[in-house]
Amino acid sequence: MSMQLIEVYVPQDSFSMFNTELEKFDIISHWTSYESSDNMLIRILVETKHSEDVLNYLEQESSRNKELKALLFSLQTYIPHVVDKQDKLEKKAEEEKEEERELIRASRHELYSVVYESSEISKSFSWFLFLSALVATAGIIKNSPAIVIGAMMIAPLIGPFSAVAFASVLGDYKLLRQSIISSLYGLAIPLGVAITFGYFFVLPVNSQEFLSRMNIELIDIVAALASGAAGAISFLKRVAEAFVGVMVSVALLPPAVVLGMTVGAAKWQAALTPLLLLLVNISSIVLSAIVVFWLSGMKPVNWEEIQEAYTSRKFSLLFVSIIILSLIAVIYFIQF
Repeated sequence: MSMQLIEVYVPQDSFSMFNTELEKFDIISHWTSYESSDNMLIRILVETKHSEDVLNYLEQESSRNKELKALLFSLQTYIPHVVDKQDKLEKKAEEEKEEERELIRASRHELYSVVYESSEISKSFSWFLFLSALVATAGIIKNSPAIVIGAMMIAPLIGPFSAVAFASVLGDYKLLRQSIISSLYGLAIPLGVAITFGYFFVLPVNSQEFLSRMNIELIDIVAALASGAAGAISFLKRVAEAFVGVMVSVALLPPAVVLGMTVGAAKWQAALTPLLLLLVNISSIVLSAIVVFWLSGMKPVNWEEIQEAYTSRKFSLLFVSIIILSLIAVIYFIQF
């Protein structure tokens, strides 16, 4: 059973009301102590799937009471065990049935912190992009799938594109703007590296890794949709993102490198196919991630924010869908 600990610092004059409200939530246990002459400290042990309900309440209370502060911690274990062996078996069976009905995810507040960090441009983000672009370019030139896969293990492209979808679902336009800038920056570095290679070196026209990105089919859209959905689910479940990141990077990094090479070599007509492939993959990844976040029940708490999120989600889905349909039409005419 996955558990989390919520620490809440509450002014003493609000403690009685808060303690009464706490009984309405599905928690395992809670403890109180005097933090200072003015504040009480309440530690709340809760299952991960129920933590968002408590955090939503705390978010609303903090808007009315600026002195209220809360911290969230993930726990590896709890001693003594919360339930005995028989109860544990019954609980596990119940949880398995529940998981079949819905997608159990981390709380919106925890996910927001992760996504916000993923959307920021940092030195490590830039260096990983630069190095992954170098490795991918070398792998495509040498026609080495192993080297290309290694490059995709390095590329941190899953973060900013998942953040774009996440911000669209929540209607957080500040995060959306920051995520779009980071996504464009994340593509600009591989493009710049590949353009430099394409300018100084002959295009690797005998490389299958190069030629495979010079061809586009409708099945590429299916692969990109699956990649975006997998990336979104990895964020929701807070699982290791390395292998899922490869799925997203395989749809973005190699096409971007091939596009840069053809642009650097001034092969403008040849550059149209990898450009189209890159646009198809980006749109498909964002669309499927928006759908996954939406179906998981991701939404704000306040009424005004809910309305903004509904509008943002609706227009985002419409906008990205129109782009994908337009690209599908272009692909169809190219093939037939």
